[in-house]
Formats: sequence, structure tokens, C-alpha cells
Amino acid sequence: MKYTVEGTDMNFDQVVLKSDVPVLVDFWAPWCGPCRMVAPIVEQLAEEYQGKLKVVKLNTDDNQDVAIRYGIRSIPTLGIFSNGQIVDGIIGAVPKQMIESKIKPLVQSVN
Repeated sequence: MKYTVEGTDMNFDQVVLKSDVPVLVDFWAPWCGPCRMVAPIVEQLAEEYQGKLKVVKLNTDDNQDVAIRYGIRSIPTLGIFSNGQIVDGIIGAVPKQMIESKIKPLVQSVN
């Protein structure tokens, strides 16, 4: 969790919606096996795209308001936000290349 930010119901608007760089939000829960599978990939992306992409991990058990607001019904869900809007999402544990293919166009516009 060195390169990721913990998201909560309280800080979500500030950390995600008001971010000046694109944000990848990992909606997860401690009991979710596939979430644990995708976690190292998310951490790796946070390190590799440091400064160009903010990576936020949001525990849906502890922060249900945000999960409900964005209609998160299954986890892991990776929400991709840009300029305060959700622009894309990925449901389930997927390979790193699939996540990168969705975030690369957004981070290329960040200097």
C-alpha cells in the first residue's frame, strides 16, 4: 500500500473527484479472493504510473455510501475516473495488460 491511497466515504470527493490526474479506484473487500488476486497488480500500476495516475483502494464493506453511489454490485471492480467523472470500469480479476489498456490513453495526456 506504499503507492496507493485509502479511499473512504469521507474523503472520496476530495481524493478522487477533485484529483488533477486520472484515478484508478479499486473497490474491494477483505473477504474477497479475486480482490486479493488483483491487489498486487493494482499496487504495481500505482508504482509504475506514479505522478500520472492516482490509485485509490476503497473497502466496500467499510465505505458503502460510495459503492452504492456508483452502483458497485460485484467486486473487485476497478473504476477509472477522470476530471471528476467515472469514464470506464473493469469488473473482476483481470490481467495487468487489460487494466493498462484502459488507463494508458488517460495517463498519456498527463505531463
